[in-house]
Amino acid sequence: QVQLVESGGGSVQPGGSLRLSCAASGRTISTYGMGWYRQAPGKERELVASITSGGTTNYADSVKGRFTISRVNGKNTMYLQMNSLKPEDTAVYYCNLIYNVVLWGQGTLVTVSS
Repeated sequence: QVQLVESGGGSVQPGGSLRLSCAASGRTISTYGMGWYRQAPGKERELVASITSGGTTNYADSVKGRFTISRVNGKNTMYLQMNSLKPEDTAVYYCNLIYNVVLWGQGTLVTVSS
């Protein structure tokens, strides 16, 4: 029943920053653990950051120290602040639940290149 819409992607230089947003509708997401995933061409979709309903965060080693996941439950919204972006961060980014994945949205494309 939850529908997810990602936004905020774009093209950025290495070292730049972007903030991705995930808007949920159809049902509140405040009680669910949530995550940001990414998928590059020819690669498997991977979880890069997660946040529990209580606010505990976890990050893949590849993004630790550079990305920050957050949520605003009152707005049914989740964010991914991405700093010090690298070319290897180039991918389509998706949000979803982490324990009971629902239908994937369209994602938002992040391209990091000189």
